[in-house]
Amino acid sequence: MTLDDCYLLGSIGKPHGLKGFVMAFLDVDDLDAYRKVKSVLLEMPTAPGKLTAYDVEKLQPQAENRVLLKLKGIERIEDAEPLRNAKLYRPLEALPQLEEDQFYFHDVIGFTVVDEQLGELGVVETFYELPQQDLLAMRYKGQEVLIPVVDELISRADQEGKKLYVQLPEGLLDVYLTPPSRERDEPDEFDEP
Repeated sequence: MTLDDCYLLGSIGKPHGLKGFVMAFLDVDDLDAYRKVKSVLLEMPTAPGKLTAYDVEKLQPQAENRVLLKLKGIERIEDAEPLRNAKLYRPLEALPQLEEDQFYFHDVIGFTVVDEQLGELGVVETFYELPQQDLLAMRYKGQEVLIPVVDELISRADQEGKKLYVQLPEGLLDVYLTPPSRERDEPDEFDEP
């Protein structure tokens, strides 16, 4: 299995205790949905691009996005220490099914963004997952435009037509296309006449 066949589930932090547990950080909406995960794939910091399968003995949700993770064969703190900063992956086919109007970010990369008023705008290039909010990035008239990923702005994804329908607020595109005031041809108050 390669990285292209997987999605990033999270990463491993430091060992926890002496019996092989590690603290892991999962990038998921519902930690409880992963309690019964039977296996994970690890990409070790020392072997980028190479995945190693591990059976999960225990996955216990903690606060926020943290879980205590016990992998089969990792019995001591000395076994757990080399796992620090490893990335956790799962096969794409293990992703939970979504509602009809929902989508996974990786599914819509390359989709055409269509505004209900303005028509086709550009192509989804990537997503930025920030603590405050997720942002969709697309190229529009040579500029990167960021669109907040919220229900009010993103209507639906058409999987067959490879289109992502949005309702952009008036003026959003202008923010990216209008040069900053210093770059405009207006004289600066400190310029000599």
